[in-house]
Amino acid sequence: MAEKGVQLDRETFSCSICLDLLKDPVAIPCGHSYCMNCIKDHWDREDEKEIHSCPQCRKSFKPRPELLKSTMLAVLVEELKKTGLQAAPADHCYAGPEDVTCDFCTGRKLKALKSCLVCLVSYCEKHLQPHYESPMFEHHKLVEPTEKLKDNICSRHNEVMKMFCRTDQQCICYLCSVDQHKGHDTVTAAAERTERQRELEVSRQNIQQRIQDREKDVKVLQQEVEAINRSADETVEDSEKIFTKLIRLMEKRRSDVKQQVRSQQETEVSRVKELQEKLEQEITELKRKDAELNKLSHTEDHNHFLHNYPSLSALSESTHSSSINIRPLKYFEDVTAAVSEVRDKLQDVLRETWTHILVTVTEVDVLPSQSEPKTRAGFLKYSREITLNPNTANTWLSLSEGDRKVTNMEDEQSYSSHPDRFTVWDQVLSRESLTGRCYWEVEWRGGGVEVAVAYKNISRTGESDQSSFGRNDKSWLLDCDNDSYTFWYNKVQTPVSGPESSRVGVYLDHSAGILSFYSISETMTLLHRVQTTFTQPLYAGLYIYPETTAELCKLK
Repeated sequence: MAEKGVQLDRETFSCSICLDLLKDPVAIPCGHSYCMNCIKDHWDREDEKEIHSCPQCRKSFKPRPELLKSTMLAVLVEELKKTGLQAAPADHCYAGPEDVTCDFCTGRKLKALKSCLVCLVSYCEKHLQPHYESPMFEHHKLVEPTEKLKDNICSRHNEVMKMFCRTDQQCICYLCSVDQHKGHDTVTAAAERTERQRELEVSRQNIQQRIQDREKDVKVLQQEVEAINRSADETVEDSEKIFTKLIRLMEKRRSDVKQQVRSQQETEVSRVKELQEKLEQEITELKRKDAELNKLSHTEDHNHFLHNYPSLSALSESTHSSSINIRPLKYFEDVTAAVSEVRDKLQDVLRETWTHILVTVTEVDVLPSQSEPKTRAGFLKYSREITLNPNTANTWLSLSEGDRKVTNMEDEQSYSSHPDRFTVWDQVLSRESLTGRCYWEVEWRGGGVEVAVAYKNISRTGESDQSSFGRNDKSWLLDCDNDSYTFWYNKVQTPVSGPESSRVGVYLDHSAGILSFYSISETMTLLHRVQTTFTQPLYAGLYIYPETTAELCKLK
């Protein structure tokens, strides 16, 4: 009973925050006591709420109470310490479900502080003291608490496993080394540990080096993230300014057209009304004279008639044409047509450049480019919807199927004149520009086709090589005859071998400078690959042999 009373005193003089004997005890208004530093720290964390509470009863105080040291309680605590008693084990010293327990404790067990590999027992701080004080335990090996002490016991001989069999790569006891492991390469567990420890240190050094390398990589990537964000923000800001100026320009042009139309409308209406008023005045005058002549025609006095007729019959000459030539009712419609033409041209420009803008955005590639796909399914991930530009087609070529198919015709086509049109060679370029990673396929029927890519500034006129695909430094092509392939660049031709096929796949990695041509049948076969540096966006091109039709295939 006395021991139980002492235990009660220990709990009475313990701080419920730190679970230790009170230090500089203070009592708060609700009557509970704490260490001064403990309750201060607790209330410091509650300052943001402006309401301070007791950790035990949760009673709130406002404002924050002033803390005064409890002299009597401090004296009692000091007297308690002088008796040699310590505070009862705090709750955090008792073993929980996941903790290693002391094997010597009875009742509620404390956490183990160490485990002994010789005793094969785990000890709390109190029961561990003999290992520190008695020479008998001098050679015992203490380790961090573990529940796997039984794993050190040989299941066959019930002995501690102090040996290691290198042949079977397992821990064994001494009896095992002279029994079923006889003749094996065996060493003490300590010796094997020393060897493995050296390997472990080398591994750690390698790991630490990799950590340093990866940390450097992470730092570089973080800098790249900042650079990407900065560049994107600047681009968005600049684009906003450019589009704002463009919108303002369009608004000004719209206002100018409106103002000009209204001004011209006012001028023309004023002229018409002025003429209309003069004509109406002339009508009034003519009606008056007609009335006088009518009256004169009914007079019975011959002398009066003959006297007044000369003056009344004389008509003043009209200052206006005898008739107004009215044109068809078409006045400002030509202005509408002109504005529509501007709209169409602007739409063409936006259509041609918008794809380039979007592809340029997606072409931003901080990390190294991936390798070229290995399967057709891999290539199809980069397939592009490409159409042919009628403004570039030679007049002997006819486009169809939504400008995806082109045929070399027997009769010349009636195309309007355009500066982008190839005037001599039977060639055509795509409407879309090509950057980033792109893939497309061309299928043909007839004599053959030349599948090409070219810069937009390739020449369009004359019979010189400057306007012919593959005969200059602005274009690359694969000449696909029915029985052979030839690659051309800057007038240099390279024979290419590969399976005959009427379908060719083209893969472009613009940033990596890769251009590859593939024969497409049941399988894909590489015909030719170019590794270079592209300095401008590229356009897909086709040269069509006579009596040949080629088509940009739909791949999605």
